[in-house]
Amino acid sequence: MKGTITYMKNKNKLKLKGKLKGYFIWPLFLVIVLLCINIWIYTMNIKAGVILSICISIYVIFVIIVYQLQKPVIFKEIVDFAVEYGRLQKNIVEALEIPYGIMDNNGKIMWVNEKFASLFGAESRRSLNNKSISSIFPEITDEILLLENDSARVSVNMEAAWYRIQLKKLDISKAFEDNELLELDDNTFLISINITDQTELKRLMKENQDEKMVAGLIYIDNYEEALESIEEVRRSLLVALIDRKINKYITNVHGLIKKTEKDKYFIIIKQKFLNALQSNKFSILDEVKSVNIGNEMAITISIGLGIGGASYIQNSEFSRAAIDLALGRGGDQAVLKDGEKVYYYGGKSKSVEKNTRVKARIKAHALRELVETKDIVMIMGHKLGDVDSLGAAIGLYRAMKTFEKKTHIVINEITSSLRQMYDKFDVQSGYEEDLFVDSNEALNIVSDNTLVIVVDVNRPNYTECPELLKKSKAIVVLDHHRKSSDNIENAVLSYIEPYSSSACEMVAEILQYISDDIRLKPQEADVLYSGIILDTNNFNNKTGVRTFEAAAFLKRSGADMIRVRKMFRDTEAEYKARAEAVRNAEIFEGVYAISESPTEGIESPTVVGAQAANELLDIKGIKASFIFTQYNSKIYISARSIDEVNVQLIMERLGGGGHLNVAGTQIEGCTVKDAIELLKETIKGMIEDNDI
Repeated sequence: MKGTITYMKNKNKLKLKGKLKGYFIWPLFLVIVLLCINIWIYTMNIKAGVILSICISIYVIFVIIVYQLQKPVIFKEIVDFAVEYGRLQKNIVEALEIPYGIMDNNGKIMWVNEKFASLFGAESRRSLNNKSISSIFPEITDEILLLENDSARVSVNMEAAWYRIQLKKLDISKAFEDNELLELDDNTFLISINITDQTELKRLMKENQDEKMVAGLIYIDNYEEALESIEEVRRSLLVALIDRKINKYITNVHGLIKKTEKDKYFIIIKQKFLNALQSNKFSILDEVKSVNIGNEMAITISIGLGIGGASYIQNSEFSRAAIDLALGRGGDQAVLKDGEKVYYYGGKSKSVEKNTRVKARIKAHALRELVETKDIVMIMGHKLGDVDSLGAAIGLYRAMKTFEKKTHIVINEITSSLRQMYDKFDVQSGYEEDLFVDSNEALNIVSDNTLVIVVDVNRPNYTECPELLKKSKAIVVLDHHRKSSDNIENAVLSYIEPYSSSACEMVAEILQYISDDIRLKPQEADVLYSGIILDTNNFNNKTGVRTFEAAAFLKRSGADMIRVRKMFRDTEAEYKARAEAVRNAEIFEGVYAISESPTEGIESPTVVGAQAANELLDIKGIKASFIFTQYNSKIYISARSIDEVNVQLIMERLGGGGHLNVAGTQIEGCTVKDAIELLKETIKGMIEDNDI
């Protein structure tokens, strides 16, 4: 029945309306029909018409009497039904198994059902009246109670149980339109709240998540080198011990392991065991290094794991990307790739230098094949380029000219540290006028037939012209810094070797294999040699056998140490600034030297900061040094260490990177004082977590 009862305050009585009113007045419409029939009958027979008139009169009187007598009864029955119906609705809501309640627009509880009260152990429903919902669920804030979209959904966790809370705005303005006692504000509304227990759903979701597959790869970093350092009769025993360590570690977490090559393993574990591996920071990294049966070189391994993919195939692809990152960062570490997120573990030890140059030869031949298919070559390093990036670019320029390719080097700003070397490559010395171009010129020159070579950097945002990477379809990366999660991904050829001392060392090796016709000019050999000198701090840091071999090649090509030394001499202002930074150094935690380098009157303050960081390491007891330099609205941090602290891990926490002994980062939007405090907090946290 869809009829409704309306209270007419002006007449103080009830009236029917809607379909119910129609049911009551249809006899009156029947009287009109009968009168019309009666008139028609009068025209045919008066006597019959009189008889029908009498009948109609009796019918009308009967209807009126019945209507008047039954109307109060019907109204009473309707009112009783409405009341009982309302009570029934209230009883249903009160007995509802879903916790339900009503609040005012300020979040004060007005009414709740029995289930709501029992959920929180309330003595009675009344004890919750006028209580703020935020005191029960702190997650429901004042902002959420505004209900700008008329509803809101909140997930909360209470005593190992999960609940989903649904809030909905209830408009009560229409219910008070004719009320003479209350007048509501336009913003007044009630809020309904119902709570759904999702504990079991969460448990099932977690169980499903825990059962997902984690694909992984384990590589032995220095398999050949370690075997060569031990007697031949013990080699099989060393391999067996390593196999046993790795197999035991994986089987302890109910994982599956398959040896695919002599130094490579494929593993599968359930995701529920991953937290245990992460909590002990992949202890297998240290366990493998502890194996020693007379081998001079400790075995190190790299681990790559992939999770968060839409399929097992995608997880496998993530694990391969993770192992590439681990190897690109020098090995001896585990990398977990969870979709777009990347997590690093380990990486504290020094990367192992490879004595063989097979990889350099292969990369050189691959580069040559790429160059031969292109008309123009663009070479660029990192922002605020240093001698290493310039030297590597000049070395590759000479190789490109051997193949008769038009070549440009992208440099936006010439610092004082580069000025003397930069001036040696002018038109008078036989070089093209457009050898050096800025970013705008480079973007105008680049085409589909252009090869872009990035040197001394592998992060796109740190290059001289990041837009150039988006416009080029062929990119080559040559770098000696450890890979990071935001490395250049669309490179057709990537040669990243963290064990190399410098980009100039890598280029010097490539030059020896890319062509037999390359002849370096003396100034070109000088700048390549200078790059090695700068990054090794005069062969004191990160220097290996191949570093000296590259230096010897450059010496044979015409590099002169006297000319190089003259180019590295400082101005008086630079020397004083470096001395001031060393003098004002603060010793933090007894072993970390922290200082700020002056910038007034210094053309290349970041270079001075790096030099000061190197000098601080000459102080006894100092394990690492950090120099802060404010330049061009940024704060540059130069971090250096000898062998006890991995500054690259520290700088990665601050958004930078580099090597184990040489690293740095850039910070924006804060003062030097704030940046120093941030560094101290980072070091403290890493010491507590045993990550340094």
